Amino acid sequence: MELSLLPGDHLRPGSYCVPPISTYLHDVATRVASWRRQLIWRVGMKRSIAVLGTGRMGSALARALLAEGHRTTVWNRTKDKAEPLALLGATIAPSVLEAATAAEIIIVNVSDYAATAAILRDDAVASVLRGKLIVDLTSGTPQGAREAAEWCAGRGASYLDGAIMATPDFIGTDDGTILISGQVEAFQDNAAVFRALGGNVQHVGQDPGRANALDSALLALMWGALFGALHAIAVSQAEGIELGELGRQWTATAPVVDGLVTDLIKRTNAGRFASDEETLSSISVHYGAFQHLLELMDARGIDRSVVDGYGSIFQRAIAAGQLHGDFAALSQFLGKAA
Repeated sequence: MELSLLPGDHLRPGSYCVPPISTYLHDVATRVASWRRQLIWRVGMKRSIAVLGTGRMGSALARALLAEGHRTTVWNRTKDKAEPLALLGATIAPSVLEAATAAEIIIVNVSDYAATAAILRDDAVASVLRGKLIVDLTSGTPQGAREAAEWCAGRGASYLDGAIMATPDFIGTDDGTILISGQVEAFQDNAAVFRALGGNVQHVGQDPGRANALDSALLALMWGALFGALHAIAVSQAEGIELGELGRQWTATAPVVDGLVTDLIKRTNAGRFASDEETLSSISVHYGAFQHLLELMDARGIDRSVVDGYGSIFQRAIAAGQLHGDFAALSQFLGKAA
């Protein structure tokens, strides 16, 4: 028989190699967790779930869970917002404490982390969280998520943080997207619960702050598009262009813009900032067209608050010798504030 030493093993002349008891306990715990995940997957065990906060999004989450047969308790500061869910089979809890006590999984969907803290960090509520899973689907910052995870760990609770990348009507559908970060085991153990919330619920990393970081990045893309649309509307109205025509032309142009965004992300990831044979457009081309936009906006008295920010980024890049670089070179000037 061949023996090999593991870290922490002890071997004395004339004795067997005996690993410490912690090695065996860890192995047993790992096997039990694996068997438990497989059992839940195969037999579809339903969990008891509490949804705290039943506004439009919270109600959509609760409805999706009820539709899949999960035992769902709901709580809302204003009780009448939760009452329609009772008709679908939900139990309305009169207090956060009763909702938390009744559930294995507590899903929070309130305004922000301060609101989450206000309802969970009550001494009585905190005392019943041990062994439960907290899933916070509240808007916030990456650091706020990390602090919440640390607080939950101190109370013996597991924690997952999530960013809902959908409007309420997408919840529970195949196209419903939610980004989840934190302990991957907690996500895997409750796969059926997350599948009920949407067909595209993804675990994006162990760092509890990852989901909110991605949320912020994607919101930056969204707001860039929406503020761009506001500028386009202002220009169109000033120049007497019907907005229906603007909409039609945007539909035709959108694939070009999508391609530019995709190329920008790829080139930045690869660090390809110099113009080359694959460059779609250089900074100089964009900056020239940008000057025409500024001239039009000044002539028509259109607010320049947002586009002046674009201008300052262009100018910093040009001052650094990047006039003829690929547009992706601008990414080097946004990492830190000027």
